[in-house]
Amino acid sequence: MIVSFVAEFKSLPLAALVERSRTASAAAVRASLGRSRLSLEDFAHLISPAGAELLEPLSQRSQQMTRQRFGKVIRLFAPLYLSNECINACPYCGFSRGNPILRVTLTRDEVRREARALLEQGFRNILLVAGEHPKFVSAAYLADCVGLLHEEVPSLSLEIGPLETEDYRPIVRAGAEGLVVYQETYDRAVYAAMHTAGPKRDFAWRMETPERAYAAGFRRIGIGALYGLGDWRLEAISVAAHAGYLLRNCWKAQLTISLPRLRPCAGEFQPLTHLSDRELVRAVGLRPSPDVP
Repeated sequence: MIVSFVAEFKSLPLAALVERSRTASAAAVRASLGRSRLSLEDFAHLISPAGAELLEPLSQRSQQMTRQRFGKVIRLFAPLYLSNECINACPYCGFSRGNPILRVTLTRDEVRREARALLEQGFRNILLVAGEHPKFVSAAYLADCVGLLHEEVPSLSLEIGPLETEDYRPIVRAGAEGLVVYQETYDRAVYAAMHTAGPKRDFAWRMETPERAYAAGFRRIGIGALYGLGDWRLEAISVAAHAGYLLRNCWKAQLTISLPRLRPCAGEFQPLTHLSDRELVRAVGLRPSPDVP
């Protein structure tokens, strides 16, 4: 029985690690860079301002480790959007349920046609993407889509709303290999402000998704944070801690880490990272929770 990362996350000294990252000396960075196995403290040093002065040795170390594990290989994939229906309200997302956009869910024939178009372009790894809506994007619909494509597409992964382990199992049996789920932000106050309605409001439920996916049999699990919502150092350290936990406890699956970045766009959502927790909560019209000082 896997103990959830949620419990470990609660005990992380995130504030101390972020402060260490902001103030680490060049000597501390060099010492961390010389270690064969890095701790969270070492990682915090490497992303410090002092670490920015050592980008060349950092890059060389990264290249060495990458080639050691993967060789000179780049794995390309293409997203195939199944549906933009969604029941969540997230101000940074185009699928957010309040957005006045045309909602479309592909039929099975449309899914097959889109996949074949990608195959003709040379893609062999396809990521099926959909908003979270049990009515239009059910587990049965997802399993049907995977089963439909499995014989033609060598590698299929999904980026969908979190499901129960038992709901994932038919999708795995249909031929899905991987599941990608971003925590979006590991800052609880920012998370509460950015997810105002729908099941995505549940911070812990989303954080436990990789473990449920692993229990269901997925062979590849992807995690990440959406940089731009909160303090990027806190996000990076949290992702590193989450990855370390999954490598220890979900070791039969491969782990991938994505680095999506939110950039300002005229007329669209602007990151609220300059606000205090209380100002942030008030900015989006929520009542402060007991966790917000």
